Amino acid sequence: MVQKSQKRGRGRPRAYDPAQALAQVMSAFWRAGYSGTSLDDLSAATGMNRPSLYGAFGDKRALYLKTLEQYVAAGCGGLAMALAGDEPLERALRSVYERALDLYMPEDAPQRGCFLISTAATVAMEDPEVRALLGGALRTFDRVFEDRLRRAQQRGELDPAADPAALAKIASALLHTLAIRSRAGDTRATLTATADAGVRLICGEAPKKSKPKR
Repeated sequence: MVQKSQKRGRGRPRAYDPAQALAQVMSAFWRAGYSGTSLDDLSAATGMNRPSLYGAFGDKRALYLKTLEQYVAAGCGGLAMALAGDEPLERALRSVYERALDLYMPEDAPQRGCFLISTAATVAMEDPEVRALLGGALRTFDRVFEDRLRRAQQRGELDPAADPAALAKIASALLHTLAIRSRAGDTRATLTATADAGVRLICGEAPKKSKPKR
């Protein structure tokens, strides 16, 4: 469908790409954390002066929340998509962790870990909205893993006595471990070996459901 052209109003046209600007803001926060990133840093990263940043996105906290919401939505959606197929559970999990390491350890930049884990864990102590975003994202990761593990159990890929809910938290915890250790400087080979060990644990030596006390 072709849209009708509209007359341009008075004033200067928008001279920035909002998506690109937010990506640059996220990179700045990702590199130095929320507290360690100043408005001058964000201005330098985007090429926008302070009044322009305020006019487009709001203050520093508003900018951080926008980037955090964007990252969480993409991360939750990406995980759900990665685990939605019919490939064997072990292969699906290995693919999830390999993709995570690709994100945490870009080839053309320093190792940075996970934006959510690296920045929100400290801010959450002082900001209820950030804490809610962080907690909601972690619970979503658990739920997505659990859904895939239950499906694997129904297909005979997991011991019938295994507890998908407990295994899902292990699967999520493995993501957090890779995120923290990649930012701390562990090598790709070491982290891949850690992921492989975690996948073997989840798919083989599975925790059993605890029996109810009499």
